Amino acid sequence: MTTLARMADHDHAHDDAHQHDLLPMAGEESGGCGDGCACGQPQTALVTGATAGIGHEFARQLASYGWNLVLVARDEKRLTEVAEELHSAYDVNVEVLAADLADPERRAAVAGRLADRDNAVDLLVNNAGFGLKEKFLDNPIAEEQRMHDVLVTAVLELSHAALGVMAERGHGGIINVSSVAAFIPRGTYSAAKAYVNKFSEWAHNEYGPQGVAVMALCPGFTKTEFHGRLGIDRDASAPKWMWLDVERLVADAIKDFEKGRIFSIPSKRYKAMVTVSRVVPGGVKQKLQSLGRK
Repeated sequence: MTTLARMADHDHAHDDAHQHDLLPMAGEESGGCGDGCACGQPQTALVTGATAGIGHEFARQLASYGWNLVLVARDEKRLTEVAEELHSAYDVNVEVLAADLADPERRAAVAGRLADRDNAVDLLVNNAGFGLKEKFLDNPIAEEQRMHDVLVTAVLELSHAALGVMAERGHGGIINVSSVAAFIPRGTYSAAKAYVNKFSEWAHNEYGPQGVAVMALCPGFTKTEFHGRLGIDRDASAPKWMWLDVERLVADAIKDFEKGRIFSIPSKRYKAMVTVSRVVPGGVKQKLQSLGRK
């Protein structure tokens, strides 16, 4: 049985070691849980951008471990279809919350769900996002702002709502889906992801002692709908060896999260690229920004 499955079925009466494998709890070092301990209760994850790609795979894998879900995406029809699919396949409860996270009112609705202390969320996966194919001055500023709202403002507001409840309960976790682009100058997209990385690192260290784990997942090119929506030819935009399988990506990210890591960088090749990026001059790295845009 996987650690996530063990957590979903966790019961103090049957666990003398009292171990919470995925999400740390306050007070464990002194032999007990915090006031909000959810042991023996179904765990709930809220996943944004849950109808496709990395978000959908997180939802599917969490459901396979017995987690209940709150799914967030713009397309209500597709959300409902995914919810029915996951409920039917894994017999878990699935809520849907249609929201364009570029819309302040809809962000507030999702934040409100995360702040609900009577129906608490144990894990937030901030996955929703999109990119812009053109360079900065070739994009309308309204599109740049919209991307910023989804990649940065939504992560800020949803994390704030979730952390308030999680820190109070002494229990919870956040996975922020960032990108290896955070380590390479690639316009406002990489700037946004660099923010996500720094915010996640800070939050991990700040709220870890209160029982809340925070991690930034930094995938490289992944076989999802992301690039297709931009009108990008996957085969022409980057070498085949750079493309990652989404199922393996998410499975490895969950393992990294369980280990308490601050960053999850998939595959040896991307780990090596990130390591090299720390010593390569910025001007050289900037020449790589055409990758993934053809």
